[in-house]
Parts: sequence; structure tokens; C-alpha cells
Amino acid sequence: MSKCYHVYILTNQKRGTFYFGMTNDLARRVFEHSEKLVPGFSKRYGLTRLVYYEEHSDVNEAIAREKRLKRWNRTWKFDLIEGNNPDWRDLYLDLNR
Repeated sequence: MSKCYHVYILTNQKRGTFYFGMTNDLARRVFEHSEKLVPGFSKRYGLTRLVYYEEHSDVNEAIAREKRLKRWNRTWKFDLIEGNNPDWRDLYLDLNR
């Protein structure tokens, strides 16, 4: 059975502050953020809305992608999110369906 890794972006509002993360259990990790169980940046700024994620089969590829996305300028980040989620919906709501 192969592992699956997700790179994800959280925010608090449309075009607001971003949090980038990588995990092997997206639903659990976003739940931890949404319930503010994780001390740090996302908790401090109330970043609980999952607006983007992508799947990778290789952990090193996922880590590299997260690092690249963090370095992008804000316009590129907006384009990435809005190209996949134009209404900035909370995608976490779809994960457990």
C-alpha cells in the first residue's frame, strides 16, 4: 500500500493570511487546525479554512512543493487557489463525505 501526502493551504478569509503545510493525513491535520489544537502560526491567526490541497505519492516531492509554494508571490498563490477554488470555499467540508 502506497503512502499519500498532501500539501495544503489554510487561510482565515478570501485573500487573507496563508498557512502552508504538508501531511500524510489531511482530514486529521485540518481538524487539528480548525479546533486550534496546534500551537503556533495557524492558531495565532485563526487560519482554519482549507482552500487548496494537492496530493503527492513521494514525501520528498511534497516537502519540496510546499517549500516552492511558500516562496511564490501572493498573486501566483491567489491564481493557484482561484483556479481550483474560485469561491474560496472551505474544502475541509468535502473531505469527510
